[in-house]
Amino acid sequence: MFEWYFQMVRVVVAIILGVLSAQLTAATIQGVRVHESPDSTRIVLDTSAAVKYKYFTLDKPARVVIDLTNAKLAEGLDIAKVAQDVVRIKGLRGAPRGKGFRLVIDAKQTLQPKAFTLKPISPYGHRLVMDLASTKQIRKKAAAKKPRPRPQNRDVVIAVDAGHGGEDPGALGPRRQQEKHLVLQIAKRTAKAINAKPGYRAVLTRTGDYYLAHRKRTALAREARADLFVSIHADAFTSAAASGASVFTLSDRGATSETAKWLAERANQSDLLGGVGDVSLSDKDDVLAHVLLDLSMDGNRSYSIEAGQSVLNQMGKMTKLHKKRVEQAAFIVLKSPDMPSILVETGFISNPQEARRLSQKEHQTKLAKAIANGIDQFMRMNPPPGTAIAARRQELRHTIARGDTLSEIAARYGVTANALKRRNAIRGDKIRVGQTLFIPGDP
Repeated sequence: MFEWYFQMVRVVVAIILGVLSAQLTAATIQGVRVHESPDSTRIVLDTSAAVKYKYFTLDKPARVVIDLTNAKLAEGLDIAKVAQDVVRIKGLRGAPRGKGFRLVIDAKQTLQPKAFTLKPISPYGHRLVMDLASTKQIRKKAAAKKPRPRPQNRDVVIAVDAGHGGEDPGALGPRRQQEKHLVLQIAKRTAKAINAKPGYRAVLTRTGDYYLAHRKRTALAREARADLFVSIHADAFTSAAASGASVFTLSDRGATSETAKWLAERANQSDLLGGVGDVSLSDKDDVLAHVLLDLSMDGNRSYSIEAGQSVLNQMGKMTKLHKKRVEQAAFIVLKSPDMPSILVETGFISNPQEARRLSQKEHQTKLAKAIANGIDQFMRMNPPPGTAIAARRQELRHTIARGDTLSEIAARYGVTANALKRRNAIRGDKIRVGQTLFIPGDP
């Protein structure tokens, strides 16, 4: 009996000592990385284990200080070489402080810091992230005036969003290709293809390798007063055999397929990866906020599906499609109450053949042109009021004379008979003399 008791005591003591030993083992700062975005500078510390920390700011000169408890710098790591030619900070320096490590960020201006830790996710391990925003920029945005009325005959504005970025790499290809890099390349080519079309202006939500929260992406599109939000991604699935491009719109009832559900759950985790939580209509109670959001999004849902189908049809001319119809899933990035929104999955990065094609400039250019053509097709059928495209289409009306046929009218204006019927809600081929037809698209 006593022997069993002492054996249990030894086990408990061993466990306690093991826990204490683990707590006393210092985490190693293995690397320091810097990402810059238009709004802030992000400093990332790669650590061998989760760390505890606290931070504060100092003035004259401006500094941000981070104290890491029970941490040390990896041998040979020179943090002074990391932050060179950075917009908001002069440099980094640090030194051991007791059993921990103190990192000092020498700033060029007064900065507002925000820090958080991230758990391991391939290809990264434990991380401590510090976001540094300019207080001048924060005050400037707060004091910004209301937007001016839009001019007549304005350009159609398309927000092109490259998914993931920064600490969120997105999906990984067989050769360690990162989704965040591929979709940024495709997004830039898509913006270029859109800008090449008269009457259009593309706005990129991100232009470099930095993370944006889902709500921030739509907020940037809203600031640009975009008429359509297009988020560019590259699929991944548990099976490497999955292939083909897809287009998604928002579903308030969940996913229309198991693939769509899996993709939505994976993509929606990105806000946690980036260290930002969900955002709600904070000035409304939960029930009212939910009702208002649903009502405001209902009007855009049908437009989103139509825009998505136009893009999907154009993409189907140059690449394989995973599904020939627009799918629906609960992607957070599509939950914009004031503009149609679509998410374009350009192919499966988890498929070796498609991952290779997605990395090729020629294939990216073809994808970009197909997306731009699909957007153009949708917008010419549904031009936003006050745009140059709307003004051009308003001039294109045809009054039916005796002897006119749909096919002859369509050929005269360079459109298809089906497009003519869709635009004018005509069933069959019957038309009447004196009837006015709207001609879809440009002459």
